[in-house]
Amino acid sequence: MKKTSIGGQALIEGLLMMGPENVAIAVRKSDGEIVIDTRPLPKKNKLQKIPIVRGAFGLFRQMVIGVKALMYSADFVDLEEGDSSAEPSRFEKFIDKLFGKIFGDKFKDAVIYFSVILALCFNVGLFILLPNFLADLLPFNKESTVGVICYNLFEGLIRVTLFFGYIASTSMLKDMKRIWEYHGAEHKTIHCYEHEDELTVENVRKYSTKHPRCGTSFMFTVMIISILLFSVTGWHNVWLNMLIRLSLMPLVAGISLELLKFAGRSEWKIFKIINAPGMAFQRFTTREPDDSQIEVAIAAFNNVTIRDKNSDKW
Repeated sequence: MKKTSIGGQALIEGLLMMGPENVAIAVRKSDGEIVIDTRPLPKKNKLQKIPIVRGAFGLFRQMVIGVKALMYSADFVDLEEGDSSAEPSRFEKFIDKLFGKIFGDKFKDAVIYFSVILALCFNVGLFILLPNFLADLLPFNKESTVGVICYNLFEGLIRVTLFFGYIASTSMLKDMKRIWEYHGAEHKTIHCYEHEDELTVENVRKYSTKHPRCGTSFMFTVMIISILLFSVTGWHNVWLNMLIRLSLMPLVAGISLELLKFAGRSEWKIFKIINAPGMAFQRFTTREPDDSQIEVAIAAFNNVTIRDKNSDKW
């Protein structure tokens, strides 16, 4: 079976596909037309080629590209469902005037980077710092090896529970259903390509909605690596614990992305075992897509290797 590094992200009525050299986005409008936009990826610097280090850089870059693509897809919904003649509120005018003066033409880029940083802070706070704070309330002996192990095990258990609850609760939201369906279409299309089948709706339809390189699997891998790595740092007061975890997060992300990348290409059973919980979690973050969603996924995938240097829409 052919392996590929191409991955994607579900958007609002569309999909983003990212290849080694460029990205492509496909969005279906309400009239049925599929809008395609592609652009090249920026060239990697030397740091982005170093194993583990490149993982932290790559994660941030993917989040920035993902937010840009999400905003791009949302524009079509706004244009088709919103009232284009409606006047912006006073608050919207104030924000535009205030930050427009500060950032000028870079206002949209500033909003994107702020959104990414805010998302990172939310995820680190919810899944890394909060579990540590809650585990620190337990009455174990911080000076003993057994106590340290118990603290880290309960911290990991709390982290996994919060993650599971977050995924399960968001999956029940009505508006998320089509997002998860597009997510399933992305995985099916990549599977079809990796099995060297022609990318047709009929061929894509028969493949699984679960894929080992999914972001859900990455998040679960982060959980496992963080438990193992934080276990060797000991257990201190809550503030020192949080500082240690914050400082080690780039390393955790880097190791996790390297493992996920290798697991996606390897047939070793050990990696399949490590990836099994993440694959199981994908039953909450993917759904069976309809044929129209598969068509969008195929359109995005087919354009992922096409460069369009004149495109600057997103």
